[in-house]
Amino acid sequence: MGRITINDIARISGYSKTSVSFAFNDPGRISDKAREKILSIASELGYIPDPVARNLSLRRHGTIGLLLPQVIPLAFLNPHLSQIIQGIGEVCERAAHSLTVIPPVRESILDGVRNAAVDGLITLGLEPGMESVELIRKRHLPFVTIDGRDGGGFPVVGIDDRGGAADGMRTILNAGHRDVAIISFVEDPRLATSHVKNQRLAGYNDALAEAGLAESPRVRFVESEPSLSGGRETMEALLESSPPPSAVVAMSDVIAIGVLQQIETAGLSAPRDVSVIGFDNIPEAVLVSPRLTTIAQPGVEKGRRAAELLMGLIEGEEVDHHVVLPVRTVERESVGPRVA
Repeated sequence: MGRITINDIARISGYSKTSVSFAFNDPGRISDKAREKILSIASELGYIPDPVARNLSLRRHGTIGLLLPQVIPLAFLNPHLSQIIQGIGEVCERAAHSLTVIPPVRESILDGVRNAAVDGLITLGLEPGMESVELIRKRHLPFVTIDGRDGGGFPVVGIDDRGGAADGMRTILNAGHRDVAIISFVEDPRLATSHVKNQRLAGYNDALAEAGLAESPRVRFVESEPSLSGGRETMEALLESSPPPSAVVAMSDVIAIGVLQQIETAGLSAPRDVSVIGFDNIPEAVLVSPRLTTIAQPGVEKGRRAAELLMGLIEGEEVDHHVVLPVRTVERESVGPRVA
């Protein structure tokens, strides 16, 4: 016998094709006796249900999608994404769903959205008015965004980026530093990071204004790719500037760790020569030397809350549309007093 089908099971069991389908997809609609007989015959014949056909019949895919703003090799350069996925995965496990990672297709986020066979999407940083948001809506896919701008009529899970950044800058200023370099994310039209970047820059400027340094020429703003190599290259250029900064405020831990690596490569040490503070509190922050002072944000909880909201939307429930999670300053050894 070739590939076993529900037609074969129906013929041998004496039940209709509809009853056989119910046995696998909606057992409550047939008797226990009928289901047991059908499943027994299916097992004897070695029948394996087609998941695609099952999903079509249920109008569900049993999976949610994580829409990435970058291709996978670039996206996973930042360990913070792994924390978010961990939180999403915890909810998927409880809800018996799988997680599909959806990168841009042919460098197009829109193509990724068009081709996604999922019950809903978690997106990173999408904002109202973006083409991808309108396409998701046209597909009638429920979605939740992490680190997006509120007010678009869809749920957003984020943190107090502005307040966290201000606290980080105060940590540097309170240590006596005035020659400060702020390393932010490089602008990329494919990446929806402008809201996070703008909020953190606003927070840094809040603290600088409090200290009377709002227009200080001793404070420099530079940009970097959010990666170790980006942090190293940016710090190499800063150390060649005159005067070099006595402190670096990085917009992410992965950049800050690259900065620490370059300080060591240059024969200097932190915090004696340059103090460094990051943002994220990724696990690697305590594995470097010196251990990284940083602004801790709950990456796992971000993913968990976003996935919980999405599961609620998939089930037709009313959910919160604006979740703001707390941040805190974690002081370790990479920040020290300015040495005259």
